Amino acid sequence: MKVYSTEQVRNLALVGHSGCGKTNLTEAMLFQSGATKTMGHVSEKNTLSDFSKEEKERGTSIGTSVIPVEWRNHKVNIIDTPGYLDFMGESYAALRASEAALMVIDATSGIEVGTERMWKYTEKIGLPRIIFINKIDGENVDFRKLMEELEGAFGKKVIPFSVPIGEGEDFVGVTDVIYQKGFKYKEGAPEETNLNHDQVKATERMYEEIAEVVAESDEVLMEKYFSGEKFTREDLLRGLTTALLEGDAVPLLVGSAEKGIGIDILLNTIVNYMPAPDDKRAHLGFRYEEGEERHVDVKEPFSAVVFKTITDPFVGKISLFKVVSGKITKETQLFNSTKEESEKLGGLYIVRGKNQFEISEIQAGDIGATTKLEFTETGDTLCDKSHIIKYKKIKYPSAVLYYAIEAKTKGDEEKLSTSLRRLREEDPSFVIERNPETKQLTIGGQGNVQLDVILEKLKNMFGVEVNIIPFIIPYRETIKSTAKVQGKHKKQSGGAGQYGDVWIRFEPTEEDFVFEEEVFGGSVPKNYFPAVEKGIIESMEHGVLAGYPMTNVKAVLYDGSYHDVDSNEVSFKIAASMAFKKGVKEAKPVLLEPIMKVEVEVPDDYLGDVMGDMNKRRGRILGMDQQAGGIQLLIAEAPQAEMFKYAIELRAMTQGRGTFSMEFVRYEEVPANISEEIIAEANEKKEK
Repeated sequence: MKVYSTEQVRNLALVGHSGCGKTNLTEAMLFQSGATKTMGHVSEKNTLSDFSKEEKERGTSIGTSVIPVEWRNHKVNIIDTPGYLDFMGESYAALRASEAALMVIDATSGIEVGTERMWKYTEKIGLPRIIFINKIDGENVDFRKLMEELEGAFGKKVIPFSVPIGEGEDFVGVTDVIYQKGFKYKEGAPEETNLNHDQVKATERMYEEIAEVVAESDEVLMEKYFSGEKFTREDLLRGLTTALLEGDAVPLLVGSAEKGIGIDILLNTIVNYMPAPDDKRAHLGFRYEEGEERHVDVKEPFSAVVFKTITDPFVGKISLFKVVSGKITKETQLFNSTKEESEKLGGLYIVRGKNQFEISEIQAGDIGATTKLEFTETGDTLCDKSHIIKYKKIKYPSAVLYYAIEAKTKGDEEKLSTSLRRLREEDPSFVIERNPETKQLTIGGQGNVQLDVILEKLKNMFGVEVNIIPFIIPYRETIKSTAKVQGKHKKQSGGAGQYGDVWIRFEPTEEDFVFEEEVFGGSVPKNYFPAVEKGIIESMEHGVLAGYPMTNVKAVLYDGSYHDVDSNEVSFKIAASMAFKKGVKEAKPVLLEPIMKVEVEVPDDYLGDVMGDMNKRRGRILGMDQQAGGIQLLIAEAPQAEMFKYAIELRAMTQGRGTFSMEFVRYEEVPANISEEIIAEANEKKEK
């Protein structure tokens, strides 16, 4: 593959709901451009972008891949992303590396939740986009109805640049609205065809809509339009590009990836109207944070951002990067400004799926790869050490579902930790945590599919198998009333004996633990106070109900006695622990559970179901706040014990349209009936 200049490059993130045909579309583009002799298909497990064992087994994308397509002396970098909602982090990273988005819609399914989410996100960040309606040859497809659905969801800015000739089984080609020509296809090859009267009229009407959009983009073009003067090809290109970049228009194209129909018009539209990385109006995905500022210009010092890491069992770590400024060659000295470490370039490549092609240089705006970088992770900035710059890190969505796991084989604990860290380099949107209290190892992500894939990769790539185990909820115990008790430890044996005697008052407090003394007349010498406190603190690690840590306890040492010879620190420590066990039992001990604050964003249509479900989880609704676009923000509190699978259940309740975030707020008393069950279960485990 040759070296392309910045203005010849187009970067598009390929997004859409799972199953809409994104991966098959990349195959159709490669075939149409002549890069492949035969078209791969997901069903046949032979596509270039779905190359991992897990993707082939599942028949769907689970990781980002880059598919460069050469077309009309341009290089179109298609960044294929997974459609599953669990892998939204992959889409965010791909969109950061792109100047535009190619949104794919399945004509047989219409607008699905993945499409809605991507539309909202690209609108929010102001990213130009193209919509490609795939599978237009599907059974019972009604193009007019689809257009009405799109207009209802996304407004009138969606403008057809191509329309189908025939529908369903009769679909044979497309009309290019810009050129007002019809094309039929045979094995992906277009052949011009005559349009009938109705098709000509429809095309003229749509061309007029495009002309209106072009006129509104420029005052000179507006005058030309109203004077009845025809737009030149240059006028149309300039005006449309402006309208697309400013978000006033979104071109819609139709076709069939499976049959290779409409792919040439799609590629032409990308090359003609989507921005080059150095276009002054282009969306800048990687934003400056500190150091020397840069522009997307080959003449400036080198800088790049790693937006994806692939863990290959044979090659090792592959880092995919976008050159933001300057250029990179095999001799370029790399400096990771994020980690403040020098790196050695492990070869310079263009990747197409898992295939690597060596290249002499990669210029600003283009995408490349290298291997075996020692310190560099996804989101890091690479630059020239004498011209340091750092770009802002990619922000991934917070984890909402967690698994507690353990290695099946005891000797694999260290291997498990190392393997998880390597997988996190590949997918930074999942988290690894070791709970300091329960000692459980947990992994968290956006959903069960993402976490299941991680466990599959652990087995397939690293030979580590794990068990998913029940979560240990970090319950607490406390007291509700005051108790005054004596703790006396007396032991006589041969020589020196042991003697410690304390009277302690236990009472509730807002603080975790308070120790005070009210001893008069030296009944307990001061040098034994620390031993008494230590004895209580150690005893608080295991409560009297179910063995959970104690909290919110105040202990006041107010009396006692000692022996001149037999008393020592150990004796008073034991006496204090005896007093603790006795006093806590008398001070009405109760079980506490962690309470989480939950914020749920949900469309109005699902609000009733979500509220009802929250009540079933022992949740309390604290309030609601109307958001833009018919979304309600529901604010609630609920016990952690009821929320472990909420991510899965909310998705099912809302057809994937509901999202939530959750954080710990405090501990609260467990209802008596539930408390009894927890205590009985904990004591049963102790006996075993």
